[in-house]
Amino acid sequence: MSVLPPEIHSALGSLLQGLQSPDNNVRAHAEEQLNNEWIVARADVLLMGLVEHIQGAPEAGPRSFAAVLFRRIATKTRKVPGSEESKDLFITLQPPHKEAIRQRLLECLQNEGLPHVRHKIGDAVAEIARQYSDEEQSWGELLHALFVASQSQDPGQRESAFRIFATTPAIIEKQHEDSVVPAFTKGFKDSDILVRIAALEAFSSFFSSLQKKSQKKYYPLVPELLEVLPPLKNAGDAEGLTKAFIALIELAEEAPVMFKPWFSTLVQFSITVIQDKELGDTVRQNALELMGTFADYSPAMCKRDSSFTVDMVIQCLSLMTDVGFEDDDASDWNNTDDLEAEESDMNHVAGEQCMDRLANKLGGAAILPPTFKFLPEMMNSNSWRDRHAALMAISAISEGCRELMETELDKVLGLVVPALRYPHPRVRWAGCNALGQMSTDFAGTMQKNYHQVVLSNIIPVLDSPEPRIQSHAAAALVNFCEEAEKATLEPYLDQLLGHLMRLLQSPKRYVQEQALSTIATIADSAETAFGNYYDTLMPLLFNVLREEQSKEYRLLRSKAMECATLIALAVGKQRMGHNAIELVQILGSIQEKITDADDPQSSYLLHCWGRMCRVMGPDFVPYLAGVMPPLLELASAKADIQLLDDEEQIQNVQQEEGWDLVPLKGKVIGIKTSTLEDKHMAIELIVIYAQQLEAAFAPYVLEIMEKVSLPGLAFFFHDPVRIASAKSVPMLLNAYKSANGDRSPAMVRLWESTIEKVLEVLTAEPAIDTLAEMYQCFYESVEVLGKNCLTPAHMNAFVASAQSALEDYQTRVKKRAEDQQEIEDGEDESDETAFAIEDDQTLLSDMNKAFHTIFKNQETSFLPAWSKLLPFYDSFVASNDSTQRQWAICILDDVLEFCGDQSWSYQHHIQRPLVDGMRDPIPANRQAACYGVGMAAQKGGAAWATFCSESLQVLFAACSLPNAREDDHVFATENACASIAKILQSPHSRVSNVQEVIPHWINTLPVVNDEEAAPFAYMYLAKLIDENNPAVLAAADKAFVAIALALEAETLQGQSAQRAVAAAKRVMQARGVGANQLLSTLSPETQQTLRPFFA
Repeated sequence: MSVLPPEIHSALGSLLQGLQSPDNNVRAHAEEQLNNEWIVARADVLLMGLVEHIQGAPEAGPRSFAAVLFRRIATKTRKVPGSEESKDLFITLQPPHKEAIRQRLLECLQNEGLPHVRHKIGDAVAEIARQYSDEEQSWGELLHALFVASQSQDPGQRESAFRIFATTPAIIEKQHEDSVVPAFTKGFKDSDILVRIAALEAFSSFFSSLQKKSQKKYYPLVPELLEVLPPLKNAGDAEGLTKAFIALIELAEEAPVMFKPWFSTLVQFSITVIQDKELGDTVRQNALELMGTFADYSPAMCKRDSSFTVDMVIQCLSLMTDVGFEDDDASDWNNTDDLEAEESDMNHVAGEQCMDRLANKLGGAAILPPTFKFLPEMMNSNSWRDRHAALMAISAISEGCRELMETELDKVLGLVVPALRYPHPRVRWAGCNALGQMSTDFAGTMQKNYHQVVLSNIIPVLDSPEPRIQSHAAAALVNFCEEAEKATLEPYLDQLLGHLMRLLQSPKRYVQEQALSTIATIADSAETAFGNYYDTLMPLLFNVLREEQSKEYRLLRSKAMECATLIALAVGKQRMGHNAIELVQILGSIQEKITDADDPQSSYLLHCWGRMCRVMGPDFVPYLAGVMPPLLELASAKADIQLLDDEEQIQNVQQEEGWDLVPLKGKVIGIKTSTLEDKHMAIELIVIYAQQLEAAFAPYVLEIMEKVSLPGLAFFFHDPVRIASAKSVPMLLNAYKSANGDRSPAMVRLWESTIEKVLEVLTAEPAIDTLAEMYQCFYESVEVLGKNCLTPAHMNAFVASAQSALEDYQTRVKKRAEDQQEIEDGEDESDETAFAIEDDQTLLSDMNKAFHTIFKNQETSFLPAWSKLLPFYDSFVASNDSTQRQWAICILDDVLEFCGDQSWSYQHHIQRPLVDGMRDPIPANRQAACYGVGMAAQKGGAAWATFCSESLQVLFAACSLPNAREDDHVFATENACASIAKILQSPHSRVSNVQEVIPHWINTLPVVNDEEAAPFAYMYLAKLIDENNPAVLAAADKAFVAIALALEAETLQGQSAQRAVAAAKRVMQARGVGANQLLSTLSPETQQTLRPFFA
């Protein structure tokens, strides 16, 4: 029975007809009517009317449309009556209205007989459930109704129940978690296949919504869950099997270990699906994706399975041969100009991508033996597809198998290089691809040992008759040349550039474009050696840039701009002469003629201006007036964000390039990422201008800081924008300081507004890696302003932000420790966890530098604010985590270094960490502690003298460790040596037996790695020599060799080196021995380096 009067239904029926009209004008009028007369004025009546329309309309089409419209209207955002808070429309209705509407909606779901209409109603129910869940409110009748439906005799009702569970798993509250097990078990065994699939999808969604600790209780459901698969395959139900695999992929991402007892069975089943061509490519690729997901998330489990790796390699290689069957001679492939043709859904691409994942996750020891069991045979096959697959496999696995493959490059190149001469073009293309990839993945070894092999074999391929091969060979050269040294490239420049210049005459525009990119890369690497070709190439490029060309040649001209400016950067301002001015004038002329928003020349130009600024330096300043307006426009761009209400809007946005779609609370947010990427690039270029031009860039600083950089610090739509903004701030401050002085009123005003915003984002930044960049922005900015630039309020704000960051860090560490307990024996730490730990270490490092910078510039005035963090230091120095110990000790070192005798006030927080730190098995921590003791002796005053003298024994022990001179430990050893010297020469020294200690100290020399420690050690040694100290004279040979080795290692330079040389000469005179006699005991190379010092 309707609760709304007939006239309402009549008006609503007319509205729905109008909204579905094929006439654009009628439909637009109906949309306006819907918004103004219904949504704004009487949303509750509208939603109830739609529900009654679903319930009462005789035709399926209107019922389905009403359900879709109901969901769309219910999710619209509006302000809560009497509040400024915005929420989803349905949840803002009065309670009686909500109750009546949701009751009717459930009746619609229960009574609808047509599956496609019931699915639309189910989507509407799920949306309302989502709103209740988000508001942490309960819709008790729904859960009961769904459990009843899941037990219904009607399979359609059972399917609908699971579909709603899948969409909104949060409706299953904690107290009901146990009761869902029987429901899922029954669903997996349902007589109807659609119900079984829906139950599997619902379980995947529900399981993923659980906390890790709650997931284990559902592991026993896996056998029943897996039983859903075989009937689907036996029935040839590719669509159903695809849905099942997608659900399993989600489960494998969440908890791969839950499949452990049944993993081998699942692997074998998936392999049979990948092999079954009758099932179609989509489901085969989803089976492959499931196996790849297990490799990603549980490589140890995959490696333990006896057949996983071999079977997967075979299937990947087999899929990779599924290429070009309708174009055997590759004539269509070669004749197309669309090199970016979409191939991501093709079998050969799926196989390549999976091989790449397997190599990266399982490693070379697992992947190389089965792969190279087949590759030689495939490379000798009469089928070009086998050879193509083998070469693409080499490209795919080289990164993940780098360590092992690098030792076998002779053999690998023996397979690849002959392919460059094979008759079939796609094999030659794959050979170029493999060489290019190997040039990146094995860059050092390829450059050192195989440059002749690579270049002498790939340069002739540039003369291939097929344009696509020419282009790909040139692209492979980019990979090789961008890693090459000038000396490596120089002998080949004639050949390279001769061939590439011929490609500039190609009738194919994409070949010309690639040739220009390759020439630009060669110029960048060859640097000044490219000057010999300047007179030949630059006029050609100038001609291209001057020509009036049609729209399709814009990218070619963009590449020419890029090439010309990279050549300019390579050869330098002096070699360019008047051409530098000529080039910027040409670039300016091109910029003036750009009118279309999608013209690629715009973004290329911005980078070209940046390069010319680096080339011309101060001479570029007159051109800033033309360069800056478009740059500032891009840098100031706002985020282009759209709330997409319906499927049509979503589809329209998906068809446009440069958009990301983000699901959010039942809606979809569209973010135009191309705008954000341009904004990021523009800010990076601003950094270059500020860095290169300094004071000359000052006129732009205030506007950029106000409109771009400071707002950009809180631009939460795009991490790279925030990072680039953070890098720009200190550069802009420095430019303004260079022009105005560090204490001018203008500089002070800019600093006040800047430091306030920077301190604000230290608390607001949500991303750990970006927060590290914000701390770097802070300390680099403080360095620019220098001494006493921070007020007590600034320092207190900084400490508050640091306290918040450290608390969050401790929470993350605790969470990782808990998660670690859940990992089974043999399972690897996930990449996500490894990256998170790395991000935290970077954050602590940048926070450390920030504390160091404040202490350096504020000294004791920072102590009152800093002391609020002492509980963290006390906790960190006692931690089992070496990173935490190091972080705390380094900052305690800063207190000793910059706060003088006031540091003694914190002795109870400092002494024990330093003593324990000097014994720490982690060399970085030992180094920090040894350094700290030296600082206490050098700058801590008389109060620290006893502690320092008592630390000598521990410092000597640090120098005497068996591995003290190994690479990882030598810096700790050398810092201990320098700190002993600081203690012995301290005016407050309490060491009573200095003469007995000095011989032992001489044995801790040399210092040949640490450039900061060396001067302290050697200036003390020189002082002892000047004083004719008997202990030094008795060890004169050791003293001389120690000085000689430091000179060779260049840890002594300038005045320190001169004084050390003079001391060495004196000690030799005292011994009556010539320098040559002692030098002869050293290696010939060392002698040659040192003779000029002692001539």
